[in-house]
Amino acid sequence: MNVAFVSQAACTLPCGHRLQSGGARMHSAPIRPARQSRFRVSMSAATATASRLDAIEQAPADPILGVSEAFKADNSPDKLNLGVGAYRTEDLKPYVLEVVKKAEKRMIEAEENKEYLPIDGLADFKKATLQLLLGSSHAAIKENRIACVQSLSGTGSLRVGADFIAKFLKGTKVYLSNPTWGNHKNIFTDAGVEWKWYRYFDPETVGLDFEGMCSDLEAAPEGSIIILHGCAHNPTGIDPTREQWGKIADICKSKNLLPFFDVAYQGFASGSLDDDAFAPRFFVDQGLEVMVAQSYSKNLGLYGERVGALSFVLSDDGAAKRVLSQLKRIARAIYSNPPVHGARIVAEVVGNEDMFTEWKQEMEGMAGRIKTVRQVLRDNLEKINPDKDWSFITSQIGMFSFTGLTPPQVENMTNKHHVYMTKDGRISLAGLNKAKSEYLAKAIDDSVRNC
Repeated sequence: MNVAFVSQAACTLPCGHRLQSGGARMHSAPIRPARQSRFRVSMSAATATASRLDAIEQAPADPILGVSEAFKADNSPDKLNLGVGAYRTEDLKPYVLEVVKKAEKRMIEAEENKEYLPIDGLADFKKATLQLLLGSSHAAIKENRIACVQSLSGTGSLRVGADFIAKFLKGTKVYLSNPTWGNHKNIFTDAGVEWKWYRYFDPETVGLDFEGMCSDLEAAPEGSIIILHGCAHNPTGIDPTREQWGKIADICKSKNLLPFFDVAYQGFASGSLDDDAFAPRFFVDQGLEVMVAQSYSKNLGLYGERVGALSFVLSDDGAAKRVLSQLKRIARAIYSNPPVHGARIVAEVVGNEDMFTEWKQEMEGMAGRIKTVRQVLRDNLEKINPDKDWSFITSQIGMFSFTGLTPPQVENMTNKHHVYMTKDGRISLAGLNKAKSEYLAKAIDDSVRNC
């Protein structure tokens, strides 16, 4: 639309300035009288100015979720998506647990409503979550020494925890294992919390650098916060032994460090909920206060439901009440209250003895399939390249294997063999089956030998 014959008087400013689009002023020579009466303003030109957000830089693709996007665009029949940590069947299809289907059926029959949950979440869900974390008879539960809020899976729980640290533990440094899950860095950086590395992975042994880890924790400033993976360390699949966990707990005591456990794979690593909860339970039993983020994405397959919790296990109930009040304020400002559907599934499964038993059996089945795939992959690698030590494939646990492949080798895996994985060399064995194991082994061998 064009607007013509606009009076110059309406557009002229003192000292010979002209009003530009957007209200900016520009010095110019005085307008000649012959041209002061009328001029034409093009509205289409006025609206063609650059966006006020034009200087925003393009963000890089997510290092994990971006892998799936590239995978989808590949038309090769041989392609494999080993990037995202999501369980697949032997047919490489997504899996909805049978016990989840039963829980949802019960919920429909009960005609559950869709009302808002309290800020801190569904009470039965929180009860079930603490039971899984510490055991139903634990003293910390009985004495009300735990501040627990339902949150948006593991990521949301970690972010609420990070915001709490930023607000109430200002200046406290957070230490992350090197390497760690890629989103840990984003979460604490965006919350304004300073973080540093502690050594964890030894590329020479493809194992745990326990001496380096202990040295870095002992050198951390007193009162620092240490992010620890409760089980099935992501991305390495390498966990401390129980004896090593004891040493780590001793360091936390002597340095007054605050352990912050990320428990994303409980029951999914070994197939046992209790075995996989050893580390946080041990630390609490040693008298340490801990923070814990829990997720049900993997062990119940509730990826899209975003179900998790953040808990502070503290030394007295008064502190727990005050911390809970502040966690609720933080959650209220971020997402107000958590989603209800997934929380009810968890409460149904854990709260019903028969369903709970069935869930544990399904978890054992999923964990067992991954263990089988690990062994088949190792067997194929040893057959193809017997001169190399491939034992790390089966010594690591959980969904992932940290292969030690370099970025050029990973690039060869993708460009030549259509195997999609993260650039750090991590592969998700939950996305592999026995039928594709030989193909993957040949791709790894080719990349190791030739890149």
